[in-house]
Amino acid sequence: MPRFSANLSMLFGEHDFLDRFDAAAEAGFAGVEYIGPYDHSIETVAARLKKNNLVQVLFNLPPGDWGRGERGIAVLPDRVEEFRRGVDTAISYAKALGCSQVNCLAGIAPQGVDRAELEKIFVGNLKFAAAKLKEAGIRLLIEPINTIDIPGFFLTNTKQALEIIEKVGSDNLYLQYDIYHMQIMEGDLARTIEKHLGRIAHIQLADNPGRHEPGTGEINYAFLYEHLDRIGYAGWVGAEYKPKAGTAAGLGWFKEFARKADAAA
Repeated sequence: MPRFSANLSMLFGEHDFLDRFDAAAEAGFAGVEYIGPYDHSIETVAARLKKNNLVQVLFNLPPGDWGRGERGIAVLPDRVEEFRRGVDTAISYAKALGCSQVNCLAGIAPQGVDRAELEKIFVGNLKFAAAKLKEAGIRLLIEPINTIDIPGFFLTNTKQALEIIEKVGSDNLYLQYDIYHMQIMEGDLARTIEKHLGRIAHIQLADNPGRHEPGTGEINYAFLYEHLDRIGYAGWVGAEYKPKAGTAAGLGWFKEFARKADAAA
């Protein structure tokens, strides 16, 4: 059965960030993920994980200035040195927190720069990061994101991501498949996941439209959960959605899943 991690950048927003670890554990989640831990000391985050017996499933490489609208810096020609420093920072956190994988957000393509040049920068950065992270025993992931939520985002679909992975040529670079983003950009979810299962290291979910919890939109999540079991997906599924009416009120999907899992055990 799928293992769900709570994305603390979106869930339990009624609490301060560090208190979201407690709330996630109380709700029954065994793992957590989020944009990044960098606003807090390694020791502080590690203590919250240990206190709640939570697995640190995933976080991103430093994505630039999130508050000012940056969504990754890996394609930006003038930020290569900053990107490389960020890899070292991420390794320090990941090793201390027991996190076995980090995601690289490509970023928004700057206007007036040829896409071939941006891809060259992206591939070079990924080669550097994949090698450094492999030495540390940490997987590197890349994530396609829809261009409605983030206009201009450079990496937008599975085909493009797999082509980038091929060009990087590392056995330590994988795909993070976000069901919500890919429902918008390409559809054909079940078949795409099955076809590329060997390259998918992490899956995230939200329903569409609205990016709310499963069951609020058009995606047949009951089918997809069973499909992931049938094809042998062994990774985590990150709950990365915007609660429609508060986190606790919207956890019916998770409680129902847990009930069925307990009944099947």
